[in-house]
Amino acid sequence: MHWYDAELPPPGLTRAQQSARGYRRFSFRTGNIYTAAALRQWVAWALDEEKPPEEVWEDGGAFHDPYRPSVEPDGFASREHLLASRDITLAAIRTALVRADVLVFTLGLTEAWHDTGTGTVLPMCPGTVHGTFEPSRHVLHQHTVARVLDDLTAVLALARGVDSRLRTVLTVSSVPLTATATGRHALTATTHSKSVLRAAAGQLADESDWVDYFPSYEIVTGFPYRATFYEPNLRTVSPDGVAFVMRHFFRALEGDPDPAQPAPDPTTPVTGGEDQWCDDAVLDYYNPRTPVPPAR
Repeated sequence: MHWYDAELPPPGLTRAQQSARGYRRFSFRTGNIYTAAALRQWVAWALDEEKPPEEVWEDGGAFHDPYRPSVEPDGFASREHLLASRDITLAAIRTALVRADVLVFTLGLTEAWHDTGTGTVLPMCPGTVHGTFEPSRHVLHQHTVARVLDDLTAVLALARGVDSRLRTVLTVSSVPLTATATGRHALTATTHSKSVLRAAAGQLADESDWVDYFPSYEIVTGFPYRATFYEPNLRTVSPDGVAFVMRHFFRALEGDPDPAQPAPDPTTPVTGGEDQWCDDAVLDYYNPRTPVPPAR
């Protein structure tokens, strides 16, 4: 099954350069969209329901987009170039919504940094990749089931306003948190976040005939599989795991009610995988490790 790429890379870029600039990863060059709130924000901007702020981050003569801080590793040459590039992405979102038959969205996080100065949701904390963190302005929000459900409902209403035939498939990311800003342990923060996202996705699917939930999260994390589908870092999903999930997905589309078969023996572990696209994993890799004190 193919997916629709509405924002193709310009000619002359190598495959590595395309990847570094966020091309051919998603249907448009927004970078990772971790929260339902951020998805709603992008679609509202694309459909002119809201206006995106024109604030940019300048660092040493390079300009960075607060809402896509990783799409241009070296930054944009000017403010005007940055805003023009963002307009291209917004146009790509509009095109994708017009042409799409199905919208597939994976819910990733409930923790989000909000900019109280602009009333917007940021993809990551300012100061981690680019920008400057301002405690009085940049505030952490832990999105609730109600908030996630409201954001999903709003964005899907906007999308179906463009094409009333659009169907939606929701999934929940099976990748655990590598860190949390809540002060809790990452394990409990992961359980809380995934529970919120799973509950919101399930409720929306139950209430809407045109929304389906596909249990890739349960297939990967479920106790019957004993973490078979994780790499040794217990975070990255292995190629075998992806293949096993997608085999179930395609058989479900074909109407097979019971595609169960034994989990394959794991292949040789690979390094990297989707972690190269995951912003918090990259930050975690380059940050110094904090020694864990011995148990008492």
